[in-house]
Amino acid sequence: MAFRRVLRASVPQSRLRAVGEEVAKRYGEPLDSIESLEADNWLSVPCVVNERWFVKVIADQHTLVHGLLTTGRNLGAFSSGTEGFFEHFSTPVEMAEHELESTRRMRELGVNAPEPLEAFEHDGLGVLVLEYLPSFRTLDAVSSEELSDLVDGLFGNLSRMHEAGIAHGDLRAENVLVAPKDGDPTLYFIDATRVNDDAIEDARAYDLACALASLAPLLGPADAVSAAADHYSAEDLLSAREFLDFVNLRPDHDFDAAQVKGEIEKFAA
Repeated sequence: MAFRRVLRASVPQSRLRAVGEEVAKRYGEPLDSIESLEADNWLSVPCVVNERWFVKVIADQHTLVHGLLTTGRNLGAFSSGTEGFFEHFSTPVEMAEHELESTRRMRELGVNAPEPLEAFEHDGLGVLVLEYLPSFRTLDAVSSEELSDLVDGLFGNLSRMHEAGIAHGDLRAENVLVAPKDGDPTLYFIDATRVNDDAIEDARAYDLACALASLAPLLGPADAVSAAADHYSAEDLLSAREFLDFVNLRPDHDFDAAQVKGEIEKFAA
């Protein structure tokens, strides 16, 4: 627990308030409120400013933690028989600018993501400003009935990104939000990380493995693989299979890798 507290960097309230004042000023408003959100997030301090803007505040320690996690993930990729494809950031504002650009690229493809507004540096902090979704749940918090209606959209949007040469790099239930849009529950993708463009095929296979790992405990391995197979070939699924043991080592995934592998092998046969 002590180690986790060290990793989860905090930003003093005085600095958060200064960021909130700067954000509000940029949009011609005084600062009425800034609320820090409770989240198991080691890579930023998420806030809501004036109940209108979602703001991620990134400090030097978040950049350091991202580097540590990137090293660990690359070692895991080596264990799967491929070179590491995750890339780190050198500064907090670089992290913010990357997520802004990744979110823009997803939206250009028609993939739902909170509207990206801007990224900037303030007092050595990286600041990312996005549309605030006031009512959302993470993917693992929806009912099984809703999930059955959403899963095709998840794999459809993921394959759309992959066909355009984009990999998410950190796909898990917490990074897929469900929020109302025009009265219907809609998927929103957040928190894409940086991967090496020269290793995009491996990164896409890893994304697919993460999607299967996220959905298998919620839908069952057979239904998760079946849903993926509507958008991915047997070859794609077999490539994802090679990353399942690595994904299973991550603390944010809890699934039966052997069962998912078995369902992939059944489909491929």
